[in-house]
Amino acid sequence: QVQLVESGGGSVQSGGSLRLSCVSSSYAYSRDTVAWFRQAPGKQREGVAAAGRDGKILYADSVKGRFTISRDNAKNTLYLQMNSLKPEDTATYYCAARGGPLSTLSAQLFNNWGRGTQVTVSS
Repeated sequence: QVQLVESGGGSVQSGGSLRLSCVSSSYAYSRDTVAWFRQAPGKQREGVAAAGRDGKILYADSVKGRFTISRDNAKNTLYLQMNSLKPEDTATYYCAARGGPLSTLSAQLFNNWGRGTQVTVSS
């Protein structure tokens, strides 16, 4: 079982920035597809961004141009740089991973999950 540990969440004002990190215990991290999801109270979990093992990257339309996903395979670490944050970005953010290539931002395809980190954006 792969362990994923997120950090970097917090409270910021609208327009601010945060950088999330996720460290993985995977022995084959460079071959994993890794992603960020988020879930707001009363809403379904939604995909934010994903990075495939071949360099392929996907973003949700709601974060394109504001968020940047990146990975450092030497450190088994995934990042999410979040700029121009909006109140609607408020959610618990989860790191997820799966073996194999990146296809879609569907939570059902990921079998390893972190516990989440809270992001709160105030207006």
